[in-house]
Amino acid sequence: MKKTIILGSVLTSFALVAGACSDSSDGVESSDDLFVTIAAGGTSGVYYPIAGAMANVYGDAGHDVSVQATGASVENVNLLQSDQAELAIVMADTVEQAYEGFGAFEGEDPQDNLVAIAGLYPNVVQVITTTDSGIESFEDLEGKRVAVGDANSGVELNARMIFEAHDMTYDDISADYLPYGEAIDQMRNGMLDAAFVTSGVPNSAAMDLASTHDVTVVPIDDDAMNYLNDTYPFFIEDEVPAGTYDNEEDISTPSITNLLVPNPSLSDDEVYELTSLFYDNLETIQRSHEAATDIEIENFQEGVNIPLHPGAERYFQEQGLLDE
Repeated sequence: MKKTIILGSVLTSFALVAGACSDSSDGVESSDDLFVTIAAGGTSGVYYPIAGAMANVYGDAGHDVSVQATGASVENVNLLQSDQAELAIVMADTVEQAYEGFGAFEGEDPQDNLVAIAGLYPNVVQVITTTDSGIESFEDLEGKRVAVGDANSGVELNARMIFEAHDMTYDDISADYLPYGEAIDQMRNGMLDAAFVTSGVPNSAAMDLASTHDVTVVPIDDDAMNYLNDTYPFFIEDEVPAGTYDNEEDISTPSITNLLVPNPSLSDDEVYELTSLFYDNLETIQRSHEAATDIEIENFQEGVNIPLHPGAERYFQEQGLLDE
């Protein structure tokens, strides 16, 4: 008998569906099939291919799975809370704002029922421009046309914080609220000077730009990094490695952990099943994108700033990674 957790929403035309039973997946088998919608992000980002690999893993285990293209973190939280998704990838800063009721969730009741399965991999803040723009430092963005992400997206929320760390605001630039796929196209056409591309590394849209233009990744200096660490502890000191976009040196920049977040209404057994399948088939998920190679079971608590779901806790306890 099929078990329906939540009857999901109408999916976008980008949805991936994996439904037929198969014996090819390693890990836990369940007597009940689950209906799972995974809220991902834009199709040009990193969340989407990772969610697609997850759908294949869960589908091969006999569950009905769909991947929904979304505006990413903020929308993903809203989809979870409105029972239109069972799983979502969400940036830790967005989770904290929802959990405590500030930022993008200002004026709303704190969503303190949110729980996590695990921390996955870092979303690296990449301020992308071209060499022709003449932008070499963050301060050089003043007066420029800058894409800061979709309004109230995870990218846009941390863009505000990065400007704050430099004692700047959107008033100092000509801000354009575009997802980074569209922003990169506008840069290529000479309509924008720079774009915030906060994602795993490398970002496919930025790679595409680097194939036709000399790309510069704007560094975030020590003073700004110290401000972020003191004011918003979910930021982690990180870098864009040399050679990512033909850059000769590592570029200093912050990152924010991406969390795998379940619908809070899922039972312990359901989340245990989803967690087990995820980690028992981690190599499959890691092959979906270079950024996913940073997902390691030993680091499941890194960057997690809300409680773990009891079903996930049980799995990690069985693996000897969490005290009972």
